[in-house]
Amino acid sequence: MTEDLKGMLKELRTDGVKSSAIISRDGLVIASDLDSGTFVETFAIMCATLMGAAVTANMELKRGPPERVTVESSDSKMLILSAGRKAVVVSVIEKGVDEELVTRKMESIASAVRQG
Repeated sequence: MTEDLKGMLKELRTDGVKSSAIISRDGLVIASDLDSGTFVETFAIMCATLMGAAVTANMELKRGPPERVTVESSDSKMLILSAGRKAVVVSVIEKGVDEELVTRKMESIASAVRQG
């Protein structure tokens, strides 16, 4: 199963995704296709923390859990998409990449993670 997920992440590169990963809500890497030089463990823990913080903030507001967190910088966006109660799918895209297309493909990966 992990090899299938890794293959799905690699396919995202053809759509302009620079780095991607499937991460447990505890910050453990399930599968990844990250740029070399990335400290994978730190990246995973911080992505899980971002989603966890968003969940907590929404709970305080008596709102449902977030489905997506977006982090924007001057040259890229990081999309963190819920993949159920146990995982998230993360993609880093550069400016100008079709965000809707990437999000649809990430949703497909999230569905595979939930079923898996």
